Amino acid sequence: MSAVVVVGAGLSGLSAACHLVADGHDVTIVERESFPGGRNGILRRDGFTFDTGPVVFTMPELLAAPLGRLGATLDPLRLTRLDPAYRGHFADGSTLDVRGSVPAIRQEISERCSPADAAAFDDFVDWLQRLNDVELPNFIARNFSSPLDLVTRPAAAARLLRLGGFGRLGPSIRRRFADERLVRLFTFQAMYAGLAPDDALALYAVITYMDSISGVWFPAEGMHAVPRLLADTLEAAGARILYDTTVDAVLTDARGRAAGVSAGTGKIRADAVVLTVDLPTAYETLLPDLRPPRAARNGTYSPSAVVWHLGVRGLPAEGTAHHNIHFGRAWRGAFDELIGEGRLMSDPSRLVTVPTVTAPDMAPSGHSVLYVLEPVPNLHGGQDWDVEGPRLRDDLLGFLQRHGYPTDVVTEEFVTPAQWQARGMAAGTPFSLAHSFLQTGPFRPSNVERRRPGVFLAGTGTTPGVGIPMVLISGDLAARRVRHYLGVPA
Repeated sequence: MSAVVVVGAGLSGLSAACHLVADGHDVTIVERESFPGGRNGILRRDGFTFDTGPVVFTMPELLAAPLGRLGATLDPLRLTRLDPAYRGHFADGSTLDVRGSVPAIRQEISERCSPADAAAFDDFVDWLQRLNDVELPNFIARNFSSPLDLVTRPAAAARLLRLGGFGRLGPSIRRRFADERLVRLFTFQAMYAGLAPDDALALYAVITYMDSISGVWFPAEGMHAVPRLLADTLEAAGARILYDTTVDAVLTDARGRAAGVSAGTGKIRADAVVLTVDLPTAYETLLPDLRPPRAARNGTYSPSAVVWHLGVRGLPAEGTAHHNIHFGRAWRGAFDELIGEGRLMSDPSRLVTVPTVTAPDMAPSGHSVLYVLEPVPNLHGGQDWDVEGPRLRDDLLGFLQRHGYPTDVVTEEFVTPAQWQARGMAAGTPFSLAHSFLQTGPFRPSNVERRRPGVFLAGTGTTPGVGIPMVLISGDLAARRVRHYLGVPA
């Protein structure tokens, strides 16, 4: 039995650990916090429970995969498919729901947009499905050794080309729908990849497939139930999780191969090490003698976000959706400001999630939890967040009041890019490197460090990228690298 250390109990580390335990390794996970989750964290304060990381959960089958290798299921999560998955609020006062099934979305479009757009939706769904079918196995859930690997599956590449995957996302959607509101609802997902919708490649419509067609889900006890289930499953299967423990060095043997880690006052010996801390931070703190990959040194990072967690007295208006996207009047110009110029958007779009609509036990009776997100420049924009943070908080408070959300604040946590950086996230963004073409797939920093045999990486900074589905896959890909390195039969 080979020993493997996983540094970090975030979703990528927990996913990797599940596959490694199933492969027969003796696995130890080392986590600096007192709980699992990493960016998928939790904050409990004054009777409120806040999910401090991702709040949009898609593609639960990708979570079922690592759990299933250890004989566990998704059942303990008691997942609810949200309907609507999102409610779009527009500057003209109208709303559009991304409903919880394809027929319901089509009906919504027919009633609120036009029969022509509803008819176009059927072909749109078929296009998204075909994109997903070609991208997921051939370009997302796959380890690349070099960019030349792209040509090893020419049929898949040709199919992606025929589907228009190398066109631009915004124009591709506008050719399908006349109602600009639909264009926004089906392209804002490019922001997850750190790109303006009109600049992103159309292949990123696969993200639209994941949350608008495959569906958005929510666990009965909140998002933190996801890493908790993974951690509990791992411990039941024999893995060790060391909480409140910080790794300060990767150990090497006389041949320069990974030999474990130094953590706290002790050493943990291992035959392989999987690092899941933010990739630039991993090189800076744990691999300081190695030059980081080019993208980690000079790459383009995604915009960041201000996130405001509020515990408030009162309940939202009846019928309030779980996830609400409030679109500003501006669109292309707002992304030019944010991404092109590194400025705060003068007319921003914002997400307001009200998890207590679905999980009321996350707040005391008669109270609500709000999660408010506004995209903002990462730290390369040069903003002084000691100044901008309080100003933006006041602006967001007025925004919530204008839109009828309860705002009698009992407790709050306001997170800016400065706080993201303090938590070890490069450029002060939780969204890591942007998914431009030359920072995607084989061009993204590799998940194997060939100069330090036995060291592998997982998480948002490596392949395949950002988001819950991607980091779960990332853990699987890292485990495959370990399997090959240690000679474990497939």
